[in-house]
Amino acid sequence: MTSPYDLTREDVATLLEGEPRYRVDQVWRALWEENRPVAAMTTLPRAVRQRLDDALTPALRAVNEVASDLGATRKWVFELSGGATVETVLMTYDDRVTVCVSSQAGCAMGCSFCATGQAGFTRSLRVGEVLEQVMVAARVAAPRRLSHVVFMGMGEPLANYAVTVEALRRLHENRGLSARHLTVSTVGVAPAIERLADEGLAVTLALSLHAANDDTRSELIPLNQRYPLARLSAALAYWNERTSRRVSLEWALIDGVNDTEQSLDELAAFATPLRAHVNLIPLNPTPGYLTRGSPPARVAAFRDGLARRGVNATVRRTRGRSIDAACGQLVNVTHARRGRLRVDDGVNSPARVDVDGGLLGRTRGPTAP
Repeated sequence: MTSPYDLTREDVATLLEGEPRYRVDQVWRALWEENRPVAAMTTLPRAVRQRLDDALTPALRAVNEVASDLGATRKWVFELSGGATVETVLMTYDDRVTVCVSSQAGCAMGCSFCATGQAGFTRSLRVGEVLEQVMVAARVAAPRRLSHVVFMGMGEPLANYAVTVEALRRLHENRGLSARHLTVSTVGVAPAIERLADEGLAVTLALSLHAANDDTRSELIPLNQRYPLARLSAALAYWNERTSRRVSLEWALIDGVNDTEQSLDELAAFATPLRAHVNLIPLNPTPGYLTRGSPPARVAAFRDGLARRGVNATVRRTRGRSIDAACGQLVNVTHARRGRLRVDDGVNSPARVDVDGGLLGRTRGPTAP
């Protein structure tokens, strides 16, 4: 199965061998600038569209779609070939439109507080499967332009390294997205961070840190046993040197675990030499991790404590919590763990649910990408 977004320009030329050269330009423009599926490439003769349709198949089949924040946050459950599912989140703000994409179906990192990690790993995605998530979201966001792509969905992007880098390059070169508007989140695959620093891509790097002592971090993030904080700090210093881009440190505040005065001192000591920015994220609930997130007053106090220590920090506004679309929650709707939503309503008609406003409607078949 080949997605249109698995293709390079050379692949398109090969596929259209025998056609006039300008047909390649037409198809490439339709895919990347106009963001049209093959059936909607009406500037092409029907015979050419049929040729493309015979050779190409969409990589994603939407089996569920939910929305919250009065429609400003939207999440899809996409089925891949072989039956695995991934989740993609579109977030609309006043000043930007962001899509959060998955790089793997499930995740092998096993982070204790993350629903995706609790569910285990199925497989890595292909380039076309990653890129189609972006292009589907861009169609839905229109007429507003999709401005930011964050690799913060299901999976560890640097564990699917070649695909992640190729997707970043194509989004930058083919779609015209600024590299600074492309963000890769990692739990700390230190050698891959160094390798990414040498790729010549000035993307934003976000490290899911969550603890700045090895004992606590190893409990939260098992990969820390392989790449402890000293190794990770060295990789991030190399990133700074090679890219001149500061790192963002993600810190999910967990009540009584990493919101203490000691935690403040440890985080400040880790962040200061790196000139890192800290994103504080109140822990989002998941069924497999019962410890609660820090209360709002403690979140504010922790932010102020970092400021007193000279560390720049912001509190990330939580989006999509009501539809399990917030950080660390992906897979809850996919597996219907809370019984609130069903992927299939029993009549081959996936439900589309707006948690803020009731049923959006039903389709007679899978939602078209």
